[in-house]
Amino acid sequence: MFKGYKDLPCVPMTWDTTLVNMTGGWRTYKPILDEEKCNKCYICWKFCPEAAIDVDDELKEVPKIDYDHCKGCAICANECPKEAIEMVEESIED
Repeated sequence: MFKGYKDLPCVPMTWDTTLVNMTGGWRTYKPILDEEKCNKCYICWKFCPEAAIDVDDELKEVPKIDYDHCKGCAICANECPKEAIEMVEESIED
């Protein structure tokens, strides 16, 4: 079991959310982070294929999800060891 993102093996990943992949418009489900459950391990950030999760490791803040870039793939929710991320159906009002 991984304690945090530093324990994970090296994987290719993107670093910048200024990419043109603004995929949030066609998302069916979106991740909702429960800040009380989050242990700030940042595993969700490491596995996000769109760099749609922002973290500040120095301040140990909870991750922030950029919904403009999040495509709703649920990888973050599946990888979260604390089950702090729930996928909810996107509504028109969101």
